[in-house]
Amino acid sequence: MKALAWHGRRDVRVDEVPDPAIETPTDAIIRVTTTAICGSDLHLYEVLGPFIDEGDILGHEPMGVVEEVGAEVTHIRPGDRVVIPFNIACGHCYMCDQKLYAQCETTQVREQGMGASLFGYTKLYGQVPGGQAEYLRVPQAHFGPIKVPKGPPDERFVYLSDVLPTAWQAVAFADVPEGGSVTVFGLGPIGQMCARIARHLGYRVIGVDGVPERLEMARRYDIEVLNAQDCDDVPAAVRDLTDGRGTDSVIDAVGMEAHGSPGAKIAQSLTGLLPDAAAATFMKKAGVDRLAALYQAIETVRRGGTLSISGVYGGTADPLPMLRMFDKGIQVRMGQAHVKRWIDDLLPLVTGDGDPLGVEDLATHRLPLDEAPHGYEIFQKKKDGAIKVLLTP
Repeated sequence: MKALAWHGRRDVRVDEVPDPAIETPTDAIIRVTTTAICGSDLHLYEVLGPFIDEGDILGHEPMGVVEEVGAEVTHIRPGDRVVIPFNIACGHCYMCDQKLYAQCETTQVREQGMGASLFGYTKLYGQVPGGQAEYLRVPQAHFGPIKVPKGPPDERFVYLSDVLPTAWQAVAFADVPEGGSVTVFGLGPIGQMCARIARHLGYRVIGVDGVPERLEMARRYDIEVLNAQDCDDVPAAVRDLTDGRGTDSVIDAVGMEAHGSPGAKIAQSLTGLLPDAAAATFMKKAGVDRLAALYQAIETVRRGGTLSISGVYGGTADPLPMLRMFDKGIQVRMGQAHVKRWIDDLLPLVTGDGDPLGVEDLATHRLPLDEAPHGYEIFQKKKDGAIKVLLTP
């Protein structure tokens, strides 16, 4: 089959690789019909190379049609249309019983000290072959796959794999009071959906980004926007809009490669020049994240408010303004999305009449799998208006 494989920094290629096969009774094989490039895939493309091997198959936002199931998989069968959550969870361990599926004890990557395994996402998360491919082996398929109806286009459902649950969790973790306000930093795919979900729930939303196409997309959904390129002091601007307090909540949907962090950008670049073993050790012990957006988020949230972090961070010694955070009395929630926890909330919004979250108005590019390297390039460089790229194997 064809699959997108990692070959080095900014070097991904469509290779011919062996077809996957059932390996355990809880496996399934799906034929991928649509798969997406995620913003966190760009961290592999640029920063997290020390934790990935040449030839590893990327991607964690797939959907498709079931081809084969193992003996213990009974809730889906060949021919069913399914979406595959990006985290791999068993559904029956202690953590899964708490609906903390991203911490599943059955698939935790204990040798790395990390949580549940993820598709297509480095040694840190199990090195499981990903879904930017023609076919995908799905471990723990007795629990994970989400069955969706036939008929509507894939764009209706593919975001259930990651984007929608991650955004829904970010808003839930933001703990916005009834009728309250939230600022969303970063209007990439996750930030767009955070903003739309928050508006759908009746909150005032201010979106912050510096890319014109992203700002314009947010405006279509009644989001107030601030252009970070034109604003010298974003927290002050938000306070000006909110009686001098800041918003009740803030969502950081940017993560480790934020613009405006020149020192950390240099550290990331230098790390990329080290041999993999040395770079991995350095990243596990150093603060290598670009924290401009996070610092601004801390300044923007009102006193006693909540900061919700959905952007991916990777450093272990990042400097945080603890005095400021303590003095403001803010609470902070974060982490990988517990995908299946939020599906009951989301399914009615993507299967019912209308399209209240605008899921069919998120993808800016639809490319064949063979053009995936081009998709990564334009998404990473924010070229050609790329906000969300879907791939068709």
